Amino acid sequence: MAVEFTLYSRSYCHLCDDMLAALQALQGEFSFTVSVEDVDADPALVELYDELVPVLVGRHAGTESRLCHYFLDAEAVRAFLHTALSS
Repeated sequence: MAVEFTLYSRSYCHLCDDMLAALQALQGEFSFTVSVEDVDADPALVELYDELVPVLVGRHAGTESRLCHYFLDAEAVRAFLHTALSS
């Protein structure tokens, strides 16, 4: 099963750009996809994530985990990937 990440982001957010770059750097070690969702395009996402942006959510085999916000927690992401890819 594929591992997917969604980065909840917004325009003109340097922390969002930094988190995306740090996550993409892990693609050399692991196979996964990343999509970027603009929270300001959906009022429900603003309600959920407004002050936490950027927020990284991982999905695998029907499970979803909020892994980190503000800065990439590489340790949490690697642990999620190891668990997902070993199952």
